[in-house]
Amino acid sequence: MSDVVWIVGEGLLADYAGEVLSASYRIFRQSDFGPDGPEAADLALVLHDGWHPSVHLMAEEVFQARGIPWLRGFVSLGEGVVGPLVRPGAPGCSRCADMRRLMAGRDRKEMWELQQRLAARGETPRDAWASRTGLLQMAHLLAEEARRILQGGRARTEERMFLINLHTLRSSLHFFLPDPLCPVCAQLPEDSSEAARITLRPSPKTSPSSYRTRPMDDLKNVLAASYLDYRTGLLNGKMYDFVSPFADVSVNLPLFTDDESSAGRTHSYADSELTAILEGLERHCGLAPRGKRTAIRDSFRNLQDQAIDPVKVGLYTKEQYARPDFPFEPFDPDRPIDWVWGYSFLQDRPVLVPELLAYYSTSCGHGFVYETSNGCALGGSLEEAIFYGILEVVERDSFLMTWYAQLPLPRLDPYSAGDRELRLMIERLQAVAGFEVLVFNATMENGIPSVWTVAKNTKPRGVNLICAAGAHPDPVRAVKSSLHELAAMLMTFDEKFESNREEYMQMLHDPFLVRQMEDHSMLYALPQAEERLHFLLDGDRPMRTFDEEFGPKARHADLTDDLRDLLRSFRRLNLDVIVVDQTTPEIRRNGLYCVKVLIPGMLPMTFGHRFTRLAGLERVLRVPAQLGYAKEPLTPEQLNPHPHPFP
Repeated sequence: MSDVVWIVGEGLLADYAGEVLSASYRIFRQSDFGPDGPEAADLALVLHDGWHPSVHLMAEEVFQARGIPWLRGFVSLGEGVVGPLVRPGAPGCSRCADMRRLMAGRDRKEMWELQQRLAARGETPRDAWASRTGLLQMAHLLAEEARRILQGGRARTEERMFLINLHTLRSSLHFFLPDPLCPVCAQLPEDSSEAARITLRPSPKTSPSSYRTRPMDDLKNVLAASYLDYRTGLLNGKMYDFVSPFADVSVNLPLFTDDESSAGRTHSYADSELTAILEGLERHCGLAPRGKRTAIRDSFRNLQDQAIDPVKVGLYTKEQYARPDFPFEPFDPDRPIDWVWGYSFLQDRPVLVPELLAYYSTSCGHGFVYETSNGCALGGSLEEAIFYGILEVVERDSFLMTWYAQLPLPRLDPYSAGDRELRLMIERLQAVAGFEVLVFNATMENGIPSVWTVAKNTKPRGVNLICAAGAHPDPVRAVKSSLHELAAMLMTFDEKFESNREEYMQMLHDPFLVRQMEDHSMLYALPQAEERLHFLLDGDRPMRTFDEEFGPKARHADLTDDLRDLLRSFRRLNLDVIVVDQTTPEIRRNGLYCVKVLIPGMLPMTFGHRFTRLAGLERVLRVPAQLGYAKEPLTPEQLNPHPHPFP
């Protein structure tokens, strides 16, 4: 018996585990981390009949310093927890596991407060559900896991935890991701200009008709297993929408004080689930820097030779900043702020970007603007992520340009595309949901095909109309994307709309009551609001065919070539494309990438009428005349004063 097992703890669980293991291994037993601990051990077990967060943190320090792998077992609120196996120098410690279990739980805020109280007190009484039978089962599970580890087998608790219901004795094994921000085991590199440099590499498409670089079947094998778990997952729940005309699946991203839903919309529930997971990962990556440590805090004045000018991304007017309830302050070039490194394709060099523009939650309650997730995109390659990030910026810019300048866009005949799937989608929306579909060409001066799509109700009740947008080098794909967005709202908004109609009527008369994302759609669900869209819906303009409006599409076997086409479009207009790599270790492990794309001068998407950002963005005044919609540049007074209808 050469292997030494060091058991730290007291109570029945430690007693039982010691008895089971003593037949095969040398046991060194301590009630706490006293000075008489062994200099070396092959495995350590930290075992208690209650929950001792402070002891687990001490174990991280002790065993890390001595190079000893360790495994814990404890009882918390009627549940036994075994794991994870913590290896010195490797990510995925006990704190990571606790954080994932906490965040996936329903009462995460209350549990966090409880954990802090327990850590401060240093000890907890034995859990009421810690029965002899339950503890004995935990001890045998721990002993079996210890044998696997000591014999060099595959540990089941590597980045995993067993959770045992001590009432039913049912156990389940749950995977968790190491926390890249963990103060115990994280090893994030410092943000740097060199790491921000981007060299485009070949990114072959999965098929000639695809614009993706990873086959969906490849992702099916990793996405749900890596990210979706109701007890410990980065995403902790999913819901199928059987009301929507198409296959709609949403997954839940748990945040500390709230939950955020992300959706996948395709013609297959399986594919929609994967798409929803990818969108949830994209949201997670865009919330805060988790792939590198922000290293620069200084004023724009001191950094202006290396930094983008925040004024060029669009700010608020002096009148907006002066409102008594406005949560942001005017940009001050002398005020120190946090900066992250991005890459400028126009300047071909790394540039500094305000962190609050690169990550959309960091501007909540402070800073000079509120940035949304606009331009955030995830892909199977860095090039794919950049490609779709650009398209999202283009889609929202085209929509907002149309709205603020009230452009009478050409109406498209969707059947002229000759696409059978598109025709069936439109017919399904008409037959199942009772909505007529109107499609308009919203392509701006960059030439990237963009559409504005309207679903108009033909029934006597429910929402009157809903708008959506799409952008893609293939205009048919742009229309399909917008139809999926519409379909998700058409039949699910009716009940809420009818129940809260009076509230939306108040928004019609007071635009500052439009505060949430959903308010924008609901306002224009009112028949009384339709007149605000007459610039688009009225007129005797003949429908145009896809060939007349878009012409032939460029076809490439490599998505990087499509990306280069997009970049050339902006270089021609002297518009910069700036990319901040948001990729975190959590998605990099599966070959995924996430970016934030900023194109200074393009119109940023905003939600809440008081957060409309147009100051400093002269394109909205100039482009309508450039495209022939106006005889001369517009003035700010001519812009649409109403809240936009983007969903």
